Amino acid sequence: MEVIELARAIRNRDPARPSWPEAILCYAGLHAMVWHRMAHALWRIGLRGPGRFISHIGRFLTGIEIHPGAQIGRRLFIDHGMGVVIGETAEIGDDVLLYHGVTLGGLSGSPGKRHPTIGSNVAIGAGAKVLGPILVGDGARIGANAVVTKDVPGNCTVVGIPARPPAGSPCADPTVGYGLTDPEDDPVGEQLAAMRAELASLRTRVAELEREPVAPR
Repeated sequence: MEVIELARAIRNRDPARPSWPEAILCYAGLHAMVWHRMAHALWRIGLRGPGRFISHIGRFLTGIEIHPGAQIGRRLFIDHGMGVVIGETAEIGDDVLLYHGVTLGGLSGSPGKRHPTIGSNVAIGAGAKVLGPILVGDGARIGANAVVTKDVPGNCTVVGIPARPPAGSPCADPTVGYGLTDPEDDPVGEQLAAMRAELASLRTRVAELEREPVAPR
């Protein structure tokens, strides 16, 4: 029974180590998956209106929005869960971990495949946005608040905006919680530092030009 399988995954992966009743009754991610299975079954047989309605009820009760067309594997663990959005053509493998605020969204309004494909054993940190018909390989880790618009190789860690491997430690094994390695790794900070250095150089050059005598006409 899938509820038991989901509850077992929660008990194995959540450091809080909830009891069986807690895992079944108190985890919105588990409830969201139960509602999604019902909505997806209706969607697949062509009852799209009822499927959307069941999905809407699940969203109202859990704060997790999963389109009934999304294809989701076994033992998905949505930790905390509030604000998670999973689009219509998203595909998710087995044993995936999603934190709150994650979006598996699209970049195009055109029909067809427009949401990401997530491999198995992937962890996606809080607030991360994975956008477009890209592939996130098995075992990959995506850091908190990262914005991913390109494929992520399997067993690789990416952080920042735009997401890329942390400086000096590409594809290292991260902290499972948020997909981060060294807390000092900050791709956005590195880009800001480079912009500040370039601005300082430009200011120095402008000052030099201002000191040069102006040739008489």
